[in-house]
Amino acid sequence: MSTTVIKPQKGWVGINFRELWKYRELLYIFAWRDIKVRYKQTVIGVIWAILQPFFMMVIFSTFFGGLAKINSNGAPYPIFVFSGLLFWNYFSTALSGASNSLADNENIIKKIYFPRLILMFSPTITPIIDYFIAFCILCGMLVYYHYTPSLVGILLLPILIFMSFLAASGLGAFLAAINVRYRDVRHALPFFIQSLLFLTPVIYPTTLVPQKYQWLIALNPMTGIIEAARSIILHTHPINFRLLGVSLISVIILFIVGIFYFRKTERVFADIA
Repeated sequence: MSTTVIKPQKGWVGINFRELWKYRELLYIFAWRDIKVRYKQTVIGVIWAILQPFFMMVIFSTFFGGLAKINSNGAPYPIFVFSGLLFWNYFSTALSGASNSLADNENIIKKIYFPRLILMFSPTITPIIDYFIAFCILCGMLVYYHYTPSLVGILLLPILIFMSFLAASGLGAFLAAINVRYRDVRHALPFFIQSLLFLTPVIYPTTLVPQKYQWLIALNPMTGIIEAARSIILHTHPINFRLLGVSLISVIILFIVGIFYFRKTERVFADIA
């Protein structure tokens, strides 16, 4: 009878794609569990995926678009802010779920071995359902405001959501690993995400940021993503490929650093969880 010995890998290690593929059914189980927990025993179910961005759009449109008169590059402010919220809500929900994934499943981690990345990836995948539900509302708004995205633009949207996925996964993996050691992360995370919202051009265009600080806001991976999405959807201005390129570089660096740090500290999760 053969014996399998599981040992922690040493040094900085990357993603073991073969192992993840071997446990792909477990990823499906965790993702389906997250979906059921999210909507189980709710009165209106998946409609929450519509109400959350809708009410945020109404609030932002009232105070920032109506009272503060924030510039929206010539587009109606409701659809301007909703197109930004579409990607921001996915990113913030995925980031929050990924950051708390290990702390929320510490009992499973202590009992059995499986790739811990599965726990982290699961909550970054399930919010895509909310994204597509909210996207249907955006399509209705496009018809109402007489906007027609180009075919090339529509083909670019999956790339932008994939970049959002990588950004949320990278930062989420880093925070999840820290959250195992220091549970203060769970309490600080809502404040961090709320602060990051105002550092991301969701309720304002990047043109409102002084030129000397443009490079700083460009380091935010969601800046180029949201600005490119608005260019595709609303045609307010051409796609700023330079800004999108900077965001892409930030996304890649964030993902690599986050995953490598997660894998480096993975060996002690069961001991300190």
